[in-house]
Amino acid sequence: MDAIAVSGNSNSELQVPTEFDSNDAAYEYYKEYAKSVGFGTAKLSSRRSRASKEFIDAKFSCIRYGNKQQSDDAINPRPSPKIGCKASMHVKRGPNGKWNIHSFVKEHNHELLPSQSHFFRSHRSSDLLKNDTKVRRKSILAAMSKKDGAYQSSGLESYIRDQNDRGRSLTLEEGDAQILLELLVTMQEENPNFFYAVDLNEEHQLRNVFWVDAKGMDDYKKFGDVVSFDTTYFMNKYKIPLVVFVGVNQHCQPTLFGCALIADDTSLTFLWLFSTWYLAMGNQAPNVILSDQINSIESAIAVVFPGTRHCYGLWHVLEKVCRKLDYLNPWHDTFMAKFNKCIHKSWTEEEFERRWEKMVNKFSLNEDVWFLSLYQDRKLWAPTFLKNVSLAGLYTLSRSESPNSFFDKYVHAETSLRDFVAQFKVIMEDRYEEQAKADFDAWHDTPELKSPSPFEKQLSFVYTHEIFKKFQVEVLGAAACHLKIEKEDGISITYVIKDFESSQDYMVEWNGTKLDICCSCRLFELKGYLCRHAIVVLQMSGVFTIPIKYILKRWTNAATSRCPISENLENVHKKTRRVNDLCRRAIILGEEGSISQESYKIALGAIKDALLRCSKVNNSAEEESQGVATSKELKSSNLNVNKAVMRADSGKEKSRKTGTPVVNEKEPAQPQVVNIGIDASFHQMEFSNTRLLQLHNIMPPQLQDLR
Repeated sequence: MDAIAVSGNSNSELQVPTEFDSNDAAYEYYKEYAKSVGFGTAKLSSRRSRASKEFIDAKFSCIRYGNKQQSDDAINPRPSPKIGCKASMHVKRGPNGKWNIHSFVKEHNHELLPSQSHFFRSHRSSDLLKNDTKVRRKSILAAMSKKDGAYQSSGLESYIRDQNDRGRSLTLEEGDAQILLELLVTMQEENPNFFYAVDLNEEHQLRNVFWVDAKGMDDYKKFGDVVSFDTTYFMNKYKIPLVVFVGVNQHCQPTLFGCALIADDTSLTFLWLFSTWYLAMGNQAPNVILSDQINSIESAIAVVFPGTRHCYGLWHVLEKVCRKLDYLNPWHDTFMAKFNKCIHKSWTEEEFERRWEKMVNKFSLNEDVWFLSLYQDRKLWAPTFLKNVSLAGLYTLSRSESPNSFFDKYVHAETSLRDFVAQFKVIMEDRYEEQAKADFDAWHDTPELKSPSPFEKQLSFVYTHEIFKKFQVEVLGAAACHLKIEKEDGISITYVIKDFESSQDYMVEWNGTKLDICCSCRLFELKGYLCRHAIVVLQMSGVFTIPIKYILKRWTNAATSRCPISENLENVHKKTRRVNDLCRRAIILGEEGSISQESYKIALGAIKDALLRCSKVNNSAEEESQGVATSKELKSSNLNVNKAVMRADSGKEKSRKTGTPVVNEKEPAQPQVVNIGIDASFHQMEFSNTRLLQLHNIMPPQLQDLR
C-alpha cells in the first residue's frame, strides 16, 4: 500500500509511511488522511503487552464505525453517528519497536464531507478551553462576523461564480450577522433537527441564509402538497430581505416551511434557495407552488421542481394591475369591473379569450408589455385555466386573506433584523399554541348540525372544525340553488345552476358512472371542498354521500395519521373517539403515576409495553395492506414491479438517485452551500432516511449555463 487517493481530488494522494515511530504517530497520520477525505476519526481499541505493559496493538476507525447501542430505558437518548461503517486502520508494533499497518479498510457506507472536515471533533483543536461549548460558540461568532455585517470563514471553500457576482452580499447593520448566527446556533443546540444553511460569495461574505425548524419539516410531510413562496418583504424593500415558504395545516392555519434572507432576486439566488429548501424537505417536491410573477423565480422553479405545477398568486396579480396600469386611473373603476368579469366569470377558455380581447381593445392595451406578458402567462394565474389542481386555500383575492400574511403583524417596513430575531421564537410559539388549541377543540368539541342534510352529517366528524364550518355554509347555500339540464351525451350531464344568493349562473358537469363532478366556480380546486352547486347536483342525482375522491385527507381529523382515508369514513369518526378516550385515560394515568417513584416506574413500563405492542400490530396491518396492494399491481401490470421495491427502500437508493434536484439525473455541480453548525452536529442530526446534511452537491446542472 504505497498511496491512498484523496476523495474528491483525483490528483491528490496521501503518501503512506512504511512505518511509524509510535501508535500516536500512526493515529495522527490516520487523522490527516480522514480530514482530507472528509470523515471524523476515533481510537477504537488498543492492547498492551502482558510482559512489558507497553502498547503493541491499536485500531483507529471512522466515527460511524459500529452500530448504535442504547438502553431501552433511555428517556432522552443522545443522537449517535454510528451506522455500521467498516472504515478503519489497524496497526501493530514490530520487534524493532516501529509500528506497521496490519490492515486498512478504505470503503465507507455513507457520504464523505471533505469541505466540512473542520467541523468534526477529531479535527479541531484539542485545547480544552476551545472545546467548551460556550467559548467555542463565541469564537465561531467572532470569526464569522465582520463589522459591516458580513460573514467570513477561513475554513470554507467558495463556489466560484461569475466575476459580476463577486460583490453580491446581504446588507446588514453592524452586529446583525452575529445576532442572526447566535439564533441559528442556539436553535440547533436546542433541537439537533433544526436545519440551516448559508451561502457565501467569492469574498466569503454572507449572500443568502436559509433555516427551518423541525416542526416545519414535519408539517411539510403532511401538508406540503401546496406551498406559497412569498417575496413580499424583499420586493417591497423592507429593512430585512425576508422571504418565506408557507403552507396551511388541517385547521386552515398557516404553517411555516422555511425562512430565508436573500441578497437579490437573480436566478442564481433562487436556484440556491430552492435547491437548499428541497434538500431540507427530504427531497420531496410540492405538487403546486405559488409565487409572485418574477421571471427568475419561474426559471428556478422549472429547473429545481420540473414536476411541480407553478402558479401565480392571484392577489399578487391584482396588486400589480393597479400599480402597473396606474395611467388608467381616470377609468379605474370601469377597467377593474371589466377585468374582474373576465377573470372571475369566464367559465370557458373561449369566453375568457373573447372578454380579454375586448378589454385590450377598449383600453388600448395592445402595446403594454406587462399586460401582454400577463396574458401570455394566463394559464399560471387565471381561475378559468386552473383545472385538475388543488390549491388548498392559498389562492386568494387579497394578501390579508392569504396565510402568507401571518408574519405581517410581526414584520413591518422598518423592522430591524435585531427585532425580528428577538421575537422569532415568540412567533413560532404563537403558531404552535394556536395549532395545539385547534387540535384540542377537534378532539373535545362536537360540531353543531344546522340541517338534516346527509352531506353535513357525513362530514361532521370527518372534517376539522374550521373546514366543516366552511363546508356547512355550502350545504346550507344549496337551498338557494336551482338546476336544469343543459345537455346530456350519454356519459355525462351538464347542468346550469342558478345561484340566487350570488345572482350568478354556474355550469356543473356530472359523470355518474365515475362519480366525477366539476363546477365552473372552481371552489374544489381553490379551497379543497365541494361547492353548493355540486352538492345540489349530487342530491338531485340520488347520491347522498360525498365521493371519497372529493374529501381531501389534509382537511380531515385524520390528516396526521399514517393511514389513508378509507371508503368507510366511519373509521375516521371511530378514530377520533378512540383518541379522545385515550387522552382522557392518559391524563388520569399521568396524575396517578406521578405520585411516587414506584408508581412512575409502573406507569412508564405499562406505556412502553403498550406502545411496543400497538406499534407491532399497526406495522403488521400496514405490511399486510401493502402486500395486497402490491399483488393487485402485479396482476394489472408487470411494468410496476419495481415501484414497491423502490418505495420500501429505507433510503440508500433514494439518496443516490434523487438526493439532488437534478434533471435527467446528470451529475450536479457544486455551489457554495455551507451548514454552519457546532460540535460536529451536522453528522449527529437524525434526519429521516437519507437526510444527511450534505449541502455541497445540490446545484442543478442547468446552473452551469448561468455562470
